[in-house]
Amino acid sequence: MQNRIAKLRSSQGLTQQGLADEIGVSRQTIISLERGRYNPSIFLAHKIAARFGLTIEEVFIFKEEE
Repeated sequence: MQNRIAKLRSSQGLTQQGLADEIGVSRQTIISLERGRYNPSIFLAHKIAARFGLTIEEVFIFKEEE
């Protein structure tokens, strides 16, 4: 699954640590999400999307596995 977190975060001048603090996760979680190494729970995906005023689908790009 891909996402737009890094792009959204940087467009608002927000650091990885700043975003992590706002949504209650570690900086390492943000790093893993941005690199596509971690798929968030639906609750975390919702928190992230809500932080940017977007829907989950606008932040996360779901591709079905072949």
